[in-house]
Amino acid sequence: MDSILQFALLAFTSLFTMVNPLGVIPVFTTLTTGMTTKQAAAIALKATSTALIVLLLFTFGGNFIFDIFNISVNGLRVVGGILFFLSGYDMLRGKLTRIKSDDEKDDESVKNFAIAPLGVPMITGPGVITISIVMMNDAPDITHKSLLIASIFVVMGLTHVILLSSRRIIGFLGESGNKVLTRIMGLIVMVIAVELFFRGLKPIIQDILAIK
Repeated sequence: MDSILQFALLAFTSLFTMVNPLGVIPVFTTLTTGMTTKQAAAIALKATSTALIVLLLFTFGGNFIFDIFNISVNGLRVVGGILFFLSGYDMLRGKLTRIKSDDEKDDESVKNFAIAPLGVPMITGPGVITISIVMMNDAPDITHKSLLIASIFVVMGLTHVILLSSRRIIGFLGESGNKVLTRIMGLIVMVIAVELFFRGLKPIIQDILAIK
């Protein structure tokens, strides 16, 4: 019983930390500025749904997908690092591109934006995908695997709730606080991106140079 509880706690804390829904708030609120509450909620739902589907897909078939396309997690880290760095740089400069949605004709734009970059890779990125694949492989039985899947649903559910409440959270900070938080998070995202990039690049270079 203790091992099951430890695994459940480890799964939840690891996934929640890597998803970091609080860190997505400045990006979400900035990119949905000017949208109605209904439109912002639609983006939040689409983003978390996309993130959930992608994460479950990789959790159950990550190794199979990598084998089929002959790709590696390290390659995913490198690409994810580049995408994160570009997003962080835009946040740091305060020049995030946002969707200007004035009517129902923008539904397709809203849908595409919710899928990327919000759903993937901002919510479900290389880090959380890697953790889910590793923990699924390490789970000794169906009980542990079920706990991992349950943790994924709980984390994504919390992420959705946090995004829905993001405007109220930012409201406490004010416009100036939002700008400062956005730039601070941009810097943090860039640092994470560099770490992620080199964590993926190092094994690739070692493999190329046959360094053990």
